[in-house]
Amino acid sequence: MRHSLPSLKQLLRTLPLLAGSLLFTQANAANNSQWQQTLDEAKGQTVYFNAWGGSPEINAYLVWAGQELARDYQVKLVQVKVDDIAQSVSQLLANKLAGKQAGGPIDLLWVNGENFKALKEQGLLGAPFTQEQPNMALVDNSLPVSEDFTLPVEGLEAPWGIGQLNLMVDSEEVTSLPTSAAALLAWAKAHPGRFTYPKPPQFHGSSFLKQILLELTPDPAPLYREATDAEFIRITAPLWAWLDELHPALWRKGKLFPASAAETRQLLDDGELAMAISFNPQEAQSSVQNGTLPPSVIAVAMAKGSLTNSHFLAIPFNANTRAGAKVVANFLLSPAAQTRKADPAYWGDPSVLRTDALPDSAKGQPALRFKAVAEPHPSWQLRLEAAWAERYGH
Repeated sequence: MRHSLPSLKQLLRTLPLLAGSLLFTQANAANNSQWQQTLDEAKGQTVYFNAWGGSPEINAYLVWAGQELARDYQVKLVQVKVDDIAQSVSQLLANKLAGKQAGGPIDLLWVNGENFKALKEQGLLGAPFTQEQPNMALVDNSLPVSEDFTLPVEGLEAPWGIGQLNLMVDSEEVTSLPTSAAALLAWAKAHPGRFTYPKPPQFHGSSFLKQILLELTPDPAPLYREATDAEFIRITAPLWAWLDELHPALWRKGKLFPASAAETRQLLDDGELAMAISFNPQEAQSSVQNGTLPPSVIAVAMAKGSLTNSHFLAIPFNANTRAGAKVVANFLLSPAAQTRKADPAYWGDPSVLRTDALPDSAKGQPALRFKAVAEPHPSWQLRLEAAWAERYGH
């Protein structure tokens, strides 16, 4: 069969496509080469990961991750358990003020919200790194992963999971499920001593304040920009009135607040409370499955929408093992790690990956289980915590 040669015009039309394909191939090769250098450099490194240590399930998950990393990448993962990541932020700030630009004690941070804002504004994070991570290509960008409490992430942290505020409710005792601020207040007043929330600025306590504020605010637009004195006073007035009504009906009559979400969960398990605050939409199911909560406990969210955010992994400016931290963050974004994390039998924290990137066994757990309401600007949380302490801090 005779083939005609392409014309000069056809060749000229094809050249840009060939050039573009060549550049894409070269870029991929460069990225692969760069990532291989990172993998090689990370071998033998120990990564100190500052993460909240208040959940046995999360701690056990990180033990598993450490075993996988040691076997497949020769990277040792050490979880540094902290009560509040703000402590780690303060440690990094002290490092910076002391001129400690390298060899820092923290290689990786579990962070979001006001702590990310502080890290970013104080220059406590290293250079953007997520563009180097192969598994970032698997992330579902329709989820809230490009902003952190309204602040652009800009490659300074890698998404890890999705949180949604909910109530873990003993459905045998709470027959009419509270799905609004008004319903929750009415139930608490009718059943004094059976509900409470962790003391702000503990994360779950502060999140509860924001959830109720969103419930009581007809126009939430001001909550998504920097808070001003006048707007804060006006918009939070209904919240303080609501809390003034609620507190006398709380556990210990609102004179004492649990120090952590773990404490409220234990009070729920002990039968002292009928509901507890959670920021994991799968925690109720996971806790029932592992026997740490009664079978009658279910997750309930506000009908108007559940306060929703992503939590992230960040690398400090003076990390001692930056390559190892990148490898850990990339592994925690892998389909295997995200699938195990989303499984209620292990943790139940929703995946941030696209559904098509996950195995069939993991596709039944949606990342957003409840209707989502975005986090306000972090300035609102800081002001809420200060105002709460002034009013109720005893």
